[in-house]
Amino acid sequence: MTTVEAFAKLNLALVVGPPGADGYHDLWTLFQRISLSDTLTLETADQLTVDGFTDDTLITRALAAVAAEAGVAPAWRITIDKRIPVAAGLGGGSADAAAALQLASATLPSPLPAQTLHRLARTLGADVPYFLQHGPCIGTGDGSELRPVELPQGYTVVLALPHGERKESTGAVYRRFDERNGGQGFAERRAAAEEVLQAIRSPEDLAALPPNDLASSPLAAELRSAGAFRADASGAGPAVYGLFLHPGEAAAAGEALRERAQVWICEPAW
Repeated sequence: MTTVEAFAKLNLALVVGPPGADGYHDLWTLFQRISLSDTLTLETADQLTVDGFTDDTLITRALAAVAAEAGVAPAWRITIDKRIPVAAGLGGGSADAAAALQLASATLPSPLPAQTLHRLARTLGADVPYFLQHGPCIGTGDGSELRPVELPQGYTVVLALPHGERKESTGAVYRRFDERNGGQGFAERRAAAEEVLQAIRSPEDLAALPPNDLASSPLAAELRSAGAFRADASGAGPAVYGLFLHPGEAAAAGEALRERAQVWICEPAW
């Protein structure tokens, strides 16, 4: 039996281009893990089962993919303690899938190479490969082409999920983006984001990153008014984050939102 933590992520920036001929959008996104996590425990079993999260599809697919690649029966049981909110823009399902890939692979007589796990991860979702990495990364292409980067980690995260809000389908989010011609000027905006990234030396420098192209929330302005040096939606939302230098300010800002949102106080995670 093996237990691991699968950490959520923030998109500290998300720059999106127009759709290509294949219908997919080019991205430039800055991934950062945070300390909010799901706990997964794997053990060998007579058949493939996932307990603790009835809506799972990705973990099951990840385990089946490892078994098919290795030519073995998918004989594992995973139990999940689900704490990352579902469909919030925090990558909880992708984090769980990546953890399942690694857990199952580790039980094989010959664990799968890292490049094989990355290939399997891409079949499960564009941001699943990120959760096989350590530390912050830039994601390009569909988000699965990864480049590790150095980022300051000395801040506190207030994470807020407004009560009753759930993420729209990915297709609906991108359709709305395309209808407003949101991808215009992508090359220039991507270059500007890279320039900001190269100049980041302290946490406050993260404030110069561009706003999220896909989602926004009035809670971000409230968090900035409460002392956040950066606040925005993560991914396609609806989760909103605020980054604070002072834990006391972060705690006060989170408390002020609790009647309207589920709130977590987190730290950056590796």
